[in-house]
Amino acid sequence: MWVKALDLLLDKMKKAEFDFSRVRALSGSGQQHGSVYWRRRASETLSQLDSDQNLHQLLQDSFSVSDSPVWMDSSSSQQCQDLEAAAGGAQRLADITGSRAYERFTGNQIAELRQTRLEDFQDTERISLVSSFAASLFLGDYAAIDYSDGSGMNLLDISSRNWSEICLDAVAPHLGRLLGAPLPSTSVLGPVSSYFVHRYGFCDGCSVVAFTGDNPASLAGMRLQPGDVSVSLGTSDTVFLWPQQLHPALEGHIFCNPVEREEYMALLCFKNGSLTRERIRNECAGGSWEVFSAALRDTPLGNNGNIGLYFDTMEITPAAVGVHRFDSDDTEVSSFSDQVEVRALVEGQFMSRRVHAERLGYSMRTRVLATGGASSNKEILQVLSDVFNAPVFTIDVSNSACLGSAYRAAHGLVSESGVSFFDVVKNAPEPQLVATPHPAAQEVYTPMLKRYTRLEERVLQQRPT
Repeated sequence: MWVKALDLLLDKMKKAEFDFSRVRALSGSGQQHGSVYWRRRASETLSQLDSDQNLHQLLQDSFSVSDSPVWMDSSSSQQCQDLEAAAGGAQRLADITGSRAYERFTGNQIAELRQTRLEDFQDTERISLVSSFAASLFLGDYAAIDYSDGSGMNLLDISSRNWSEICLDAVAPHLGRLLGAPLPSTSVLGPVSSYFVHRYGFCDGCSVVAFTGDNPASLAGMRLQPGDVSVSLGTSDTVFLWPQQLHPALEGHIFCNPVEREEYMALLCFKNGSLTRERIRNECAGGSWEVFSAALRDTPLGNNGNIGLYFDTMEITPAAVGVHRFDSDDTEVSSFSDQVEVRALVEGQFMSRRVHAERLGYSMRTRVLATGGASSNKEILQVLSDVFNAPVFTIDVSNSACLGSAYRAAHGLVSESGVSFFDVVKNAPEPQLVATPHPAAQEVYTPMLKRYTRLEERVLQQRPT
């Protein structure tokens, strides 16, 4: 399906008379954690592609596993336990790879596939991530896994930027041979395959820059800088960080940075995002965002000490479920007034985002970049600015992973000569300032954040085992 999609895309561009000869470099991104299993001798097929035929026809027999495991696969719970045990515990695994063991992470899916489909595994010559698989198509050879996407596998030692022998040995024998050596995300892998030169008119000097995962590519597309935090306000809320200090934890993820070789990025996912905000809007604001916004304007910073934790569905960060309301004395109550409920929800969500971001190394407050549907609501963004005690900017990027891949392709051409990523993108449109923190924000939220942390821990302790 992925190969055929590339055929369709490039054929449409050719019919639209896109001039491929002008492309000097290309890169891309793929959904993180997914894996592709190349059958023995597939590399020979890749290197001898007939430009008169479609890629999906040429490669239809090149994969030992026809249905790739992807991030939605949660069948590897036992393998996660085994990997954590081999590494010396969940925290030790996080210290090595940037994350504790997760079912969706590639290393655990490889272990599960080897144990349940040994014959297919033994017929495998190379294992790619979705990103390096796509790069392989353009390269006409197996492309290296880049450091940043490789960080989402529970296999890469994020400090040494090499595969962890402890983790490799726990997953499969000789796994390093199947993965190949990882490379920096800024690497030029080589020129585009002659297949694309003859079929589409690429110039033979067009460079293929290492592809990466969709989350790292999004960081590049948003042009996050050191000290920045990006909050994507969507169905799920996602927080991207460029941390100053490295603090791998049992929640969230630390990846190698895709644009600065010696730096890192951090990622946190929160399942209860816009759907929870919409539920409170419907119940407490008559379904009106205007009434919802007015409630935020008409209630004070800190909500007179009232705090709410709203987990309509089992949350990822933290692992909790249910709605929990607390008054100024930290007594749990059954309900708030409508206006207090609105502010308690928004403040509670953003306090959660900040508390968990700080545990992963967020400290220097430069700016918050807000994206996603709710980033159009100025009152919500004002609360975000107040809670983080930092100015909030919005950035008009509808497909940040795609844009980030284009930026990274341009940077890849000049990175070896010492040109920084930010020099390459310096003429891109600047984010727009939309909110600055209230003068009293730090005084109000410093003690509230401590209270929130204690109350969240109380909720977690009450969770049935």
